[in-house]
Amino acid sequence: MDVFQMERSGHGSKRIRKPVVSFLIAFCLLYIASMFYRSSTSVLIGEVARDNITRGVTENVTGCSETESEDKRSSGTESMAVDKLLGGLLATGFDEESCISRYQAALYRKTSSHKPSAYLVSKLRKYEELHKRCGPNTESYRRTLKKLSSSHTNGTTDCNYIVWTPSNGLGNRIISMASSFLYAVLTNRVLLVDHGTDMTGIFCEPFPDTSWLLPMDFPLTDQFYSLQPGNVHSYGHLLKMNNMDISTVSQAPSFLHLYLAYNYDKHDKLFFQDQNQGFLQKVPWLILKSDQYFVPYLFLIPSFQQELGKLFPDKEAVFHHLVRYLFHPSNQAWGLITRFYQAYLASADQKVGLQVRVFNRKASPVSVVQEQILGCIKKEKLLPQVDEQKLIASPSKNKTSRAVTIASLYPEYYESIKSMYWMNPTVNGDVIGVYQPSHEEVQH
Repeated sequence: MDVFQMERSGHGSKRIRKPVVSFLIAFCLLYIASMFYRSSTSVLIGEVARDNITRGVTENVTGCSETESEDKRSSGTESMAVDKLLGGLLATGFDEESCISRYQAALYRKTSSHKPSAYLVSKLRKYEELHKRCGPNTESYRRTLKKLSSSHTNGTTDCNYIVWTPSNGLGNRIISMASSFLYAVLTNRVLLVDHGTDMTGIFCEPFPDTSWLLPMDFPLTDQFYSLQPGNVHSYGHLLKMNNMDISTVSQAPSFLHLYLAYNYDKHDKLFFQDQNQGFLQKVPWLILKSDQYFVPYLFLIPSFQQELGKLFPDKEAVFHHLVRYLFHPSNQAWGLITRFYQAYLASADQKVGLQVRVFNRKASPVSVVQEQILGCIKKEKLLPQVDEQKLIASPSKNKTSRAVTIASLYPEYYESIKSMYWMNPTVNGDVIGVYQPSHEEVQH
């Protein structure tokens, strides 16, 4: 499957909301392609992360890539030998019917060339044991919860926690949850997530015999909405008040806010300094707000590097393994995803994914973005050109059918590409179908 990504910079109910499901459909379809997309994480770690730490968040850039094409694929229901546990990445012991996507998703993908290391598999099993022992409503959880009644903590605790809180759209939430989970694994913390009302019922529980959902009666939930740069309970503020020297803090607080969103300031960024990690280990509750994929920063922390090297010998596969382990659409969401796939994509010989992200429509007119999309498609030979001189394609025995899925908040790019391939035949006779799950126009 081919993937094309373009970014233009500029500035609760039981039923799943339509915008969220539309995103999940696009996310899952594009993720099927992402396992073949050879973006260099090592370059990210070596250049982008260093640049971000010193200068702030980098601007989004426009780019495109051609990946390995996908042979005509079955509907996912045929009998085939599939590694349902993904090389040991997934644990056994789940009720398969409660989360069909956990094991069925492998039927819709080519076998990944990225195998999890034995050390990663072992580490995940140990984390699952920790989460089961320290998860919500356990004795260890209740005991550590009592620490919040005091402004400071005395002594050590059986279990330490990092509480993830949502920020921005679902895509941002997925990448920040994945980053938070890796930090939890590296620091022997338990990850709890606040899905609120707008993410209810989207994903299955990722850990066996326990929950990663933050209990609704958690005493600090009223503070979640005040998690902003300079918050008086933030780690950045604590450093600022102590002249950037954490060693002058005599007692660790019972909790700290970590603000790692796109607009974090220079004090919040000091979270990634190695010398500060020892102090954070003394804080039983870390309340995190982030909309970023901050995994590359973790690779720059010397005390984490050896462990990360054993977990992920192939740095390019970090997100690949994290997302396949953590995020499994619920049965309701999976039904919508697979029905879309069966209806529009399953019979195609080749599948192409296009993601178009525009942050400022005034600074990025539709015509300019559309020209870039078509230019990239032509340059990378993702799709055949159209023949504007003919009304009907020439007969061909070897014609290929291609299904193009467009993920964008806006309908114009879909309408333009669909119209181009509907009104004109292709030069080689290939049949092109263009589809867009949704175009909500606002981020949810």
